Amino acid sequence: MNRSVPIEANGIIPVSQSDVAGIPPIALNIPDFEGQAILRIFANSTESEIGCYSAVVTNGATFSHPYAVGTVLGIFTIIAMAASFATAVYGNHIPTTRIHYAHSLSVMVVFSVFHHIFYTGALSVNWPSVLPAFWSNFAWTGGMIYSESMQNSINQLIGSNKGNTSIVGAAGSGSSAEDLGGGYDISQIYKRSFHTLFRRGAPLLSDQLSNLRSAEVEKHLAKRTLANTTDGYNWYGVPVKPGLPLPGNFSGFAGTLAEENIPASNAFMTGFLWFLILVAIVAASVAAFKWILEALVKFKRIEENRLCHFREHWVGFTEAAVLRTTVIGFFMIIYLTLFQFTYKGSGGVTAIATLVFLLFFLGLFIAAGYACFYRLRYGHYELKQDRIYFESTKALGSVPWIRLVSESRRSEKSEPKASFVSMPWWSVHYINEDTQRIEVHEDEDYVMKFGWLYARFRRTRWWFFALWLIYEFVRACFYGGAAGHPMTQVFGLMVIEFIALITIVMLRPFEGARLNALMVYVLGFSKVATLALSAAFDIRFNLARINTTVIGVVIIVIQGILAILTLVAIVFGGISSYMSVTRDREVFRPRKWEPYRQRYFAHLEKTAPDVPPIQPPTPEPPKEPYFRVATVRREPKIEDDDLDAIDPASSRNSVAPVSALASRQGTRSNSMWSATMSNNHLPFGARPHRASWSTKDLNSFHETQHSNRSSHLMSGGRMSNKPSDGSLRDQTNYERIRTPLHSPGPAATLDVRKSRQDKGKGKEAPLNERSSEEAKP
Repeated sequence: MNRSVPIEANGIIPVSQSDVAGIPPIALNIPDFEGQAILRIFANSTESEIGCYSAVVTNGATFSHPYAVGTVLGIFTIIAMAASFATAVYGNHIPTTRIHYAHSLSVMVVFSVFHHIFYTGALSVNWPSVLPAFWSNFAWTGGMIYSESMQNSINQLIGSNKGNTSIVGAAGSGSSAEDLGGGYDISQIYKRSFHTLFRRGAPLLSDQLSNLRSAEVEKHLAKRTLANTTDGYNWYGVPVKPGLPLPGNFSGFAGTLAEENIPASNAFMTGFLWFLILVAIVAASVAAFKWILEALVKFKRIEENRLCHFREHWVGFTEAAVLRTTVIGFFMIIYLTLFQFTYKGSGGVTAIATLVFLLFFLGLFIAAGYACFYRLRYGHYELKQDRIYFESTKALGSVPWIRLVSESRRSEKSEPKASFVSMPWWSVHYINEDTQRIEVHEDEDYVMKFGWLYARFRRTRWWFFALWLIYEFVRACFYGGAAGHPMTQVFGLMVIEFIALITIVMLRPFEGARLNALMVYVLGFSKVATLALSAAFDIRFNLARINTTVIGVVIIVIQGILAILTLVAIVFGGISSYMSVTRDREVFRPRKWEPYRQRYFAHLEKTAPDVPPIQPPTPEPPKEPYFRVATVRREPKIEDDDLDAIDPASSRNSVAPVSALASRQGTRSNSMWSATMSNNHLPFGARPHRASWSTKDLNSFHETQHSNRSSHLMSGGRMSNKPSDGSLRDQTNYERIRTPLHSPGPAATLDVRKSRQDKGKGKEAPLNERSSEEAKP
């Protein structure tokens, strides 16, 4: 066989009715359901493949619309970038600007969502055609943009060493791996016994086949003519480029890139070149914006002080934008470099990948380490013994869940929940030795230097950028370093994503609520669910293509919902950013949004300090009405001050009768006794007031009044000649003479009783008793 002589042939491979009956009806209804026909030509002399024809049959291209869908995604991404940049440069007070920037939608989160969707195709499994078709809409976000001139330049750099796509799980043209999609086993074609039998019986078999040829087949073959009757030959397909898998084979990252006509050997250089172009565009855009502002100020189109802080520090803003772009592309670049190492392509490209890997890995981790050191340099760490408690709680309001709480945090709660088990643990505490240190979000110097790393995170989670870089690096290692080992990739990444989901849910690192909802919950669930479903596409399971297509549609639904929620978040982020950059305007339009604007600003003020909300005090139960007498005290009366009606001769011994009376009447209260004995400090001749009146005192009073009356009558009704000092004492004496108690008549009796329960006896004891009998003349 001479390769300089072209071979022309045509023919028909008849498909019987039984073959058609084997196609299930659902194959005509499933979107983008594919079929593949491969015709290989082998040379018996060399027992090698000399030609291969592959045709793909599909019932449509429902999910692949890169020009329409990709354009829409690009527009929304530009809106997110513009909104984020506007909140970063507006304002002269750096802490306030940081607050508004933290609540705008992060471009890093947007690209994290798009990278998750597209780079799912980096798993080395045999994908159904619907998934690479869907992922082609997001290929530009991963740097996989096809350009004929760029691919030709990369091909010249690579040379003829295109690598082997079977390493990453895809069968290319000429591949003889039977365990890959589109591969074959040469030993099954050229067996020794069959080869010998074929050589011996080939002439006889040829004669028999020619004799058995039916007239019907000859008639159909005779009617068939070549499409181009001028030269007798026409080619309907296109040659497969070197490095691309066979049409209809979507195994591994090579099968995902085949939708973009980018060989796997060119993946790293394609992504890296487009990343450099993106960095140049970002830097040029920031510089151009500065000079546009200067031109507007010069022509007096805007005020002189408009965005003066940005115009003075535009170089620093440009550096921060470039560094932020490297953080966004960190996962993509690390994965592509590791993929290049695994693919084992051109030596020159591998050397470039090594330099890029070291630049990104060392550069960003050194920057993150220096940012942590710069903040924590005035202090030290201590390792303290702690304890972890497992508490039962409710997730989503009703789902039973287990929460891990350290003893140090558990002690801060006034009423910690009961735990069913605990285990010893250790905790690292930072001891701050700088008492004058400003809070991390209020430190303007730290914001200007490292705001591109931490500005969107909460005050107590400002260090999360270091943890995020470690997480992205581990993911890239599993995707790129474990290429060709699908089970290692799938289950290793499932463990990593599950741990990351639990950790991020507990930390909730972002200050903005939308970022936490999108990044923590929706994106984390999509990653875990996609990996779990992707395990079914391993070639060892040999799952039917109909089932793989159904599972692929489920993955598309999950990732499609994630993409839609991201676009919705971009819209709301653009609205909130508009409110932020118009915060100094007194008149806000549209006016009907003013209540939402005020609520948004109130939300910013509430979340910026990042302190736990003050729990309202527990309301006390309402007190029921009640009445209870706890103690009884006698207040002094006016007549207690009357000393003229008391016999002065008995003033010295006035305490003794009361004492004797108290000893005789054990029913008197102790309060009466203490009140009586507490008046011993009175001077000689003064009589203390009694706590109560006795019968003896009342009789003495009546006798005194009776004698005074008799002397008054004997003197002829004249007043006593006793001199008066003009005080109220004389008037009081005179009024006491007229008191009704001394008048003759029925006896006046006053009986006052106060009772208490005698302890241990249940009887009432009289506390005080007065009685007055009829005064006898």
